[in-house]
Amino acid sequence: MQQYDIVIIGGGPAGLAAGIKAKEEGIDNILIIERDNKLGGILNQCIHNGFGLHTFKEELTGPEYAQRFIDKAVYMKIPYKLNTMVIDISNDKKITAVNDKDGIMEIQAKAIVLAMGCRERPRGAINIPGSRCAGIYSAGTAQKFVNIEGYMPGKEVVILGSGDIGLIMARRMTFEGSKVKAVVEVMPYSGGLKRNIVQCLDDYDIPLKLSYTVTNIKGKERVEGVTIAKVDKNRKPIKGTEEFISCDTVLLSVGLIPENDLSKKAGVNLSNVTSGAFVNESLQTSVEGIFACGNVLHVHDLVDNVTLESMNAGINAAEYVRGKRFENRGMEIVPSKGVRYTVPTYINAENVEKSIDVRFRVGDVFENSYISVYFGDIREMHIKKSILTPGEMETIKISKDMLVKHSDCKKIDIIVERG
Repeated sequence: MQQYDIVIIGGGPAGLAAGIKAKEEGIDNILIIERDNKLGGILNQCIHNGFGLHTFKEELTGPEYAQRFIDKAVYMKIPYKLNTMVIDISNDKKITAVNDKDGIMEIQAKAIVLAMGCRERPRGAINIPGSRCAGIYSAGTAQKFVNIEGYMPGKEVVILGSGDIGLIMARRMTFEGSKVKAVVEVMPYSGGLKRNIVQCLDDYDIPLKLSYTVTNIKGKERVEGVTIAKVDKNRKPIKGTEEFISCDTVLLSVGLIPENDLSKKAGVNLSNVTSGAFVNESLQTSVEGIFACGNVLHVHDLVDNVTLESMNAGINAAEYVRGKRFENRGMEIVPSKGVRYTVPTYINAENVEKSIDVRFRVGDVFENSYISVYFGDIREMHIKKSILTPGEMETIKISKDMLVKHSDCKKIDIIVERG
């Protein structure tokens, strides 16, 4: 049985940031476990720029951003294992992992940081009718083909879903000579950042068809085209609105799912909304000593926010190893009236120094509205927003003074109020 103070599962931007910060906090006995053959996670295939504007105050590509953390982790001599798959975690923080060098390993950790990231939702999860022909890929798979393997998925492309990776791949495929005929989105709004809509679609005259979905994929050996149709308010196709688009490739950008199979094995309570863990202000899950951060907790739109969150997880894991204990309950944050979820779910005021960032997403598009925070019946925050969209994560700061002022309050309501 190998013994470590902190074991971090995942060597992407979240895991690296957590490990570096825990090391800076004085914890030397750390292990990062990564199932891929290199550190850096998904950023290794994200060769576009736009990373690091908040963390480094400069614009970097994904690999450049990741390399800065890899270099620092190596310089700090933080141990890591590559090509290593974690197959089990128990609620007493015993980890079972396997690789071709060490075989099956059992590792006892004092604290665990979950940083496994997320995966793409596949075709089977959305039940698109049609044949099972070649030429249908998730947007992330196509990105790896183009950016890492040097293969082109196709020449004429339709993209289903307007998440950020789908928008970015619309531009990437255009750069490589493909014709992107449409980005089709079932919702009446895009699921991606506004800047990506402008820079990836508008700048290249790629049509974004909102409130449309793919109703059939045609093709025997290879995709020959798709039928799309407008949808009603219940997202059901409207008869008579069908349109056929010829193409040889369909890319799916229909959502990301946090990779929490291991979290379930450890007994971590998960949210039905985010598919990530419920955490408190210290990013501790429902299992004492197990922390979560990054896209395994909830899907972020900026890696800079992943880094900040994960650094906090590293700090808190280090404090836990030194003997500090974090209550799994506290003031409960209750999202409603337009707010889908919040991270964290619970706040213990005694563990907040000056303020705490609460991140959340709304469930619809709201114009000229307010984000309001209520402690019981008392409204303490009323922040005007010209636009709120599900594709943009929102952050508010709740101060320590505010928490102390309402120390007897059991819940905090965060809602959207119309102007």
